Amino acid sequence: MSDSTTNKQKNFALVGAAGYIAPRHMKAIKETENHLSVAYDTNDSVGIIDSISPESEFFTDFERFYEHAWQLKRNENTKLDYVSVCSPNHMHASHIAAGLRLGCDVICEKPLVPTSEDLDELKRVERETGQQVYNILQLRHHPAILELREKVANADKSAKHEVELTYITSRGKWYLESWKGDPRKSFGVATNIGVHFFDMLHFIFGKLQKNVLHYTDELKASGYLEYEKARVKWLLSIDANDLPDDVKGKKSTYRTINCDGDELEFSGGFTDLHTVSYQEILAGRGYGVEDARHCVETVESIRTQQPQKALADEAHPMLEHLLAGKGV
Repeated sequence: MSDSTTNKQKNFALVGAAGYIAPRHMKAIKETENHLSVAYDTNDSVGIIDSISPESEFFTDFERFYEHAWQLKRNENTKLDYVSVCSPNHMHASHIAAGLRLGCDVICEKPLVPTSEDLDELKRVERETGQQVYNILQLRHHPAILELREKVANADKSAKHEVELTYITSRGKWYLESWKGDPRKSFGVATNIGVHFFDMLHFIFGKLQKNVLHYTDELKASGYLEYEKARVKWLLSIDANDLPDDVKGKKSTYRTINCDGDELEFSGGFTDLHTVSYQEILAGRGYGVEDARHCVETVESIRTQQPQKALADEAHPMLEHLLAGKGV
C-alpha cells in the first residue's frame, strides 16, 4: 500500500479526465501539493488540464495509458501512487481493479460500484494486490452535516427524527443523450445523483431499517427510508420544473434537509469538499469499501423495487405533484 505518511509528493493518474467532476479531482491533487502525472479519457476535451497541470501526459486509448503507467513503475520517482477514477459509473469497477493492479491505491467518485457483489470483488482485488480503494463521500465532511450529526447524537433517543430530504439539480436535454441518461451505465437517477445523500443519511441517522420506493422515472425518484434514528421522506430530481418558485431563475440547484421542522439548506460549501476528502485520504483517514457498502446496498435495493403506493405519513410533500404529472 502507498505510504501516505511521508512528505514525498505523490504521483497521480486520472481516469475520466473529460468528465464533469474531474476538475475537482485535478484541483484537489494540486491543492494537496501533489502531481498529476498522467490522465486518460476517450474524449479529448480536456483543456482544463492546462490551468492545473499542463505538463501531464494524456491518452485517449486505455491500452496506451496503462502501458505508460506500467513503465512509470520502473522508476521510484515516477511510479504512480494513486489512480483517481472519474469515469462513467459502469466503468468504475474495471478501472478501480486496473489501478489496484498497477500497484496504486485508488480514489473513486460516487457511486463506487453499483452492487454489493461488486464491492466483494473489490475486496478480493485489494487482498490480491495489497492496495486500497477509497470512495469520495464528500458530504461526510460538510460542516452543516457534521453539525446535524452531532445534534442528533446528543438528542433524545426515545423518538425518531422526522426528516425530509429534497435534492433538485437542473439538467438540460443533453443529460438523457449522455451515458448518464442510460440506466445500464448510470444505474438511474437515484443511484447517479442520490447515492452520496443516502450515505449522508446513514452517516447521521444510523442503520437502515426500511426502504420503500414510491415513484421513479428517468428524471426523478421519491421514496421513504427508515433508519435507527429517523424516518426520512426523500425526493431527487434533475427536472428544473421541480425547483421551488423562490429558487427558479436564481439557482439551478436546491439541496435541503428538514429535520423536525428545522430546515438545513446546504447548497453552499460543496466546491472544496473534494480537496478535504483528498487531505483525509492522504492522512490515512479515507473512506474505504466497507464505508461505501451501506449506500451501495441502499441504491441497489431502490433499483430493484417496483413503486408502491405511499402511506400517508411516509410520502414526500412533492410526491402528489409527481404522480399528478404522470396522470396517476
